[in-house]
Amino acid sequence: MKKRWYIIISTIILLISLIPIYKWYNGSLFENIPDVNMEWTNEQISERTFEEEHIEYKYKVVIDPGHGGSDPGAIGFSGSYEKDFTLSLSTKVFKLLTEKYQIGATMTREGDQHLSSKTKDRPNIANHLEADLFISIHANIFEDSTVTGTETFYYDEDSKSLADIIHKHVIEATGYHDRGVKVGNFFVLKDTEMPAALLELGYLTNQEQEEDMLSESFQNRVALAIVEGIIEYLEQ
Repeated sequence: MKKRWYIIISTIILLISLIPIYKWYNGSLFENIPDVNMEWTNEQISERTFEEEHIEYKYKVVIDPGHGGSDPGAIGFSGSYEKDFTLSLSTKVFKLLTEKYQIGATMTREGDQHLSSKTKDRPNIANHLEADLFISIHANIFEDSTVTGTETFYYDEDSKSLADIIHKHVIEATGYHDRGVKVGNFFVLKDTEMPAALLELGYLTNQEQEEDMLSESFQNRVALAIVEGIIEYLEQ
């Protein structure tokens, strides 16, 4: 019995004597590892946001792929959706602007999302960012499948120069019938607080144009033309 108590007491004494060693070891080994459960202070959050997300660009451009989600837009000759065409082309424009020209570009949608016209999501994004210009990309439709052409719209005089310059580059790239630069009463043009243009690049309801517009070569060519127009306008 006495031997048993001796073992218990000896074990307790040994464990107590190891506490300082454990504290030293634990502290030195893990002192540089942050507590994964700690909460960021407001100051730390601000610093991380600035370091990771805030980049100062000379220019800010918003690219708007028309339609999306439950709104497919025009339905082409073969059943293609305008929303898919506009997203594909807009993504190419975005990559050229950001990767080749280091311009601060933002897309109003990066996937198949529906943006509400009632709450004016598209112009609101551009206005919130205080963008230098806004380009909305679309494809056209008409009941007569023989109708073709490219046209560009603007709403107020402040946007006419942008529309003229973009159209000049785009019409050369598409090679389609020139339907001109026109005033358009579209909310994405009316409610933006910066120069804005809406591009109707061609008619998906025309079999020949639809096939061309859905090709990589067409989209690469037109994306470059849009970017060249943007650069010319910004640096004039």
